[in-house]
Amino acid sequence: ASVLLFLSLLGSASGGKLLVVPMDESHWLSLRSLLVALSQKGHQIVTVASEVNSSLEASEYHTLKRYPVPVHREELRARVRSLGNDLLEGKPFRERIAAPLEKVQLISNLCTSSCGSLLRNEDLVRYLQSTEFDAVLTDPLVPCGQILALRLSVPSVFSLRGFPRSSDLQVAQCPELPSYVPRTYTGGSGHMTFIQHVENSVLESIDSFLCSFAFLPFELLASDVLRKQVTVKEVLCHGSIWRERMDFVFGYPMPVMPNIIFTEGINCGKKKPLSQ
Repeated sequence: ASVLLFLSLLGSASGGKLLVVPMDESHWLSLRSLLVALSQKGHQIVTVASEVNSSLEASEYHTLKRYPVPVHREELRARVRSLGNDLLEGKPFRERIAAPLEKVQLISNLCTSSCGSLLRNEDLVRYLQSTEFDAVLTDPLVPCGQILALRLSVPSVFSLRGFPRSSDLQVAQCPELPSYVPRTYTGGSGHMTFIQHVENSVLESIDSFLCSFAFLPFELLASDVLRKQVTVKEVLCHGSIWRERMDFVFGYPMPVMPNIIFTEGINCGKKKPLSQ
């Protein structure tokens, strides 16, 4: 159903033009299965990626455009893995909060540097403008694709697994109850103690600070490229469709808006149905 809705955004059976802007070290497999299906429907797909993005390969289902960046692939990959290890390790609550701060800043600076190389690549941007895309597909966790979509005046579709401090739900104007829905990595359940409720609420405030801290370089870059003062929230609020790779089996039920579509398992292998 999500693919059909996405196809309707791109146009009729004549085929549309889709620009794909994945984030470096992103979940490319989740996008690839969708792009293969869209290509089979006759849509033209152009993917732009930095030279350090090792997940992408040239293929018949899309045209791959590379751009140079002043970032080393090994450094970016090591920073991302180190941050992931800190978040997933079973450390006490305080340590899980304090450890990522410095690494988030480093990763944010690396990603902003890569994004700036794309947005200031005049030859590539002129090519993208002349192609006249119908939509941009991107991961908003690194809002580079959305900044580019605004510069090109093209509607955007987001594909993501989640967002710090549930910013995706806030930007999409979904109601949120921060003290009752357990935050990611807190270890809370649907039956939290009073102390866990307090920790959950405190973490919401800390997450807000971390997000503002991490996305500040992107706000400065977006303001410079778009030539007006903007925040990341203002940039992301232009997203037309949010494709969330999650569901309520592994998460907690929450009210969502009509433009949020759950596509968990879209990149899983198709197995034969079990016998009776």
